[in-house]
Amino acid sequence: MKQRLQKILAQAGIASRRKSEELIAKGRVTVNGLIASLGQSADPEKDIIKVNERQITLEKKVYIKLYKPAGFVSTVEESHGMPTIMDLVKSSYKIFPVGRLDKDTEGLMLLTNDGELANKIMHPRYGIEKEYIVRLNKIFQPIKKKVVVEGKEVNAKISPRENPYELLIKIKEGRKHIVKKYFEQIGYKVCYLKRISIGPLVLSGVKKGTWGYLTSKEKQLLLKL
Repeated sequence: MKQRLQKILAQAGIASRRKSEELIAKGRVTVNGLIASLGQSADPEKDIIKVNERQITLEKKVYIKLYKPAGFVSTVEESHGMPTIMDLVKSSYKIFPVGRLDKDTEGLMLLTNDGELANKIMHPRYGIEKEYIVRLNKIFQPIKKKVVVEGKEVNAKISPRENPYELLIKIKEGRKHIVKKYFEQIGYKVCYLKRISIGPLVLSGVKKGTWGYLTSKEKQLLLKL
């Protein structure tokens, strides 16, 4: 059955739909030996689809959660010799991280070869909520004013914790360093940051620096997004 090329590439774990569109636009994708164009469709069972001259195959979808410790960068490859999360996760599948955490941030990360799900989690129009534990440099005083970061209002739900320097923050934003920038904008410094959930997926069942495949229940919850 014919499908849009970017969807096929996402299903094959090449990249998200958006990144797949960029690959097509750059002429790095061919169908039956011809350079593909944006908007083109193909049948993955009949057509020969190549990215960077390598034929793609549709792999079994896998979903992994990792408890990322501080000190690791959230990329598949790193050119400056820093350890990456792929040093922690050993899988025979071609997986990639869904979004990123800063090097000094710890917590939940999802890795998969399901580009369609990755796109849903990362694209702002779906508004998938992420929750973090934040420790600040001083006791937080609730605010009523709107918080604007780089010209755009940020909506966040903040709850206290037993430690007066710590908070829970739920946020749908995916911009780089958004939690740190949010608090900097209102006069606080983030001293510690840990992500504990991505949508319905929570950080449980894995210890710091370890990973595991999602349970059937966890997969069902994610795939309903």
